[in-house]
Amino acid sequence: MGLSSTTDDSTDLKLDETSLEVSHEIKYKGVKVMPFIIGNEMFDKLGGFGIGANLLVYLTTVFNMKPITATNLLNIFSGTGNLGTLVGAFLSDTYFGRYKTLAFASICYFLGMLVLTLTALIPNLHPPSCQKGSSKCAEATSGQLTILLSGFGLLIIGAGGLRPCNIPFGADQFNPNTESGRKGINSFFSWYYFTTTFAVMVSFTVLVYVQNSVNWALGFAIPTFLMFISCLFFFVGTRMYVMITPQGSPLTSMAQVMVAAIKKRHMHLPDHPWDSLFAYISSNSINSKLPYTDQFRFLTKAAIITPGDRMNLDGSASNPWRLCSIQQVEELKCVVRIIPIWFAGAMYFVALKQIHTYVVFQAIQSDRRIGIGNVKIPPASFIIFSLLGFSICTAIYDTVMVPLLRRITNREEGITVLKKIGVGMVIAPIALILSGVVEYKRRTMALSMPFVGTAPSEGGISPMNARWLIPQLALIGVSESFAIIGQVAFFYKEFPESMRSFGGSFLSCGAAMTDYMGSSLISVINRVTRDASGRSWLDQDLNKGRLDYFYYLVAALGIINLGYFLVSAKWYKYIGTQGKDIPVAAPMDEINSKHHPV
Repeated sequence: MGLSSTTDDSTDLKLDETSLEVSHEIKYKGVKVMPFIIGNEMFDKLGGFGIGANLLVYLTTVFNMKPITATNLLNIFSGTGNLGTLVGAFLSDTYFGRYKTLAFASICYFLGMLVLTLTALIPNLHPPSCQKGSSKCAEATSGQLTILLSGFGLLIIGAGGLRPCNIPFGADQFNPNTESGRKGINSFFSWYYFTTTFAVMVSFTVLVYVQNSVNWALGFAIPTFLMFISCLFFFVGTRMYVMITPQGSPLTSMAQVMVAAIKKRHMHLPDHPWDSLFAYISSNSINSKLPYTDQFRFLTKAAIITPGDRMNLDGSASNPWRLCSIQQVEELKCVVRIIPIWFAGAMYFVALKQIHTYVVFQAIQSDRRIGIGNVKIPPASFIIFSLLGFSICTAIYDTVMVPLLRRITNREEGITVLKKIGVGMVIAPIALILSGVVEYKRRTMALSMPFVGTAPSEGGISPMNARWLIPQLALIGVSESFAIIGQVAFFYKEFPESMRSFGGSFLSCGAAMTDYMGSSLISVINRVTRDASGRSWLDQDLNKGRLDYFYYLVAALGIINLGYFLVSAKWYKYIGTQGKDIPVAAPMDEINSKHHPV
């Protein structure tokens, strides 16, 4: 996983601008800037996860919110943050570039964390603590909620810029046209996920312990300070970074194809479209040339040349809203083909979200004492077992399974990314069913045996040891190892080069849809299953609810989604693997795949 110690070779770019040959030299620093990039990522993740890991407990214990209210608020917060990545990617690709977007987003994220820290530090910014034995706790005032939500708002703005740009910006520092550069990019990805894993482990153990056992103000102040350090690392390396000039959002190009296709909807495609369609490719394009495919032939009509179409001197269309190149059309087809897989992935995240959310409540009402002295594990720290399952499975898969599969399939990656995603989707319903079984055991013991304590929700703590929650968490971690890493690789490989920031936001938008759907699902289930006494499956006191039924329902939805995914995967065509090549009708016959520096 170590980064290559070879600095990337510099590259000369030849651009045809106003008939002049202008030479630009990109000085790729490669591994030299990695201490700043990786340091920034590590402290960023430590700060972000340090705040987010325990927010559910913070809202229910400090802000006295009901579990369903807190869960829905966090789902909306997470969903809006993920959806905001689409805006961040658009602004980055169209106007500001990745560096400026990351700089602004980092500052906003730090300020948001600072606001949340102040809500824990200053007594007037949160409601008074519940009195022990009291049936009703004081709710937060409108002013306290306004300050809390303003902190969430700043975090959403920050996440919208950080998530779609951090990975591409790190990869930009290596020359993709040299062997050392390509190895450096792969090493960067490995280090990126290593820092994420390290940050989650520290957040869900050390920081969560401080928040639960020491005090919330210190527990939030530590990750806020780490985020400040992350900003320092990022800005110190400014003069060494390669900064890519914004080349326009792919959303504009896709919109042009759709408009042009609608305008030419009554036209007929030629018998051999690959020989007669508009095949211009800009010399500034960083995308690999895509072959013509027969799917979505309606969109292909956008590249039909008519007598009314006019060309510029460089061969481009004078009206890009009427005539688009077949390259633009095929790029849009890539996105359209991805959508069914993206939807299946979003539905997978619904199951994932429910386990990660409700296992905290299960842990709260389970016996969490371990070892000598009856030390209690913080409820949110149980998520660490999911991460351990993820890490161990990933290591075994990469070091043991891939070499074995490579011999069988003759594929460098062992199996295709879609098959890898499918394995994760098979495991997820099994983990949910196991979660339901464990919850049935926990509830049965709580109702038939003496309680070992009282939870903050005033529900009794079951004598079932919380260690029984570990298998379901480890299994969902194994599922994530296949499905999530598979999806990241899928979106990275299947989007054209200029759309990879957009691809990162595409994945986050799927997670956003999951958050909103998860929130809606919880609300609907809570309303539909409510009985005359006011109790529901998702009652605040799990002993009076039926969380096990909820797990079984989500497992059934996961099995339906698995069937849908298998159909979509069978239909899918990988980018560039099928189709006919089209000669480029442009002054330059080859695509210059090199970047343009600021």
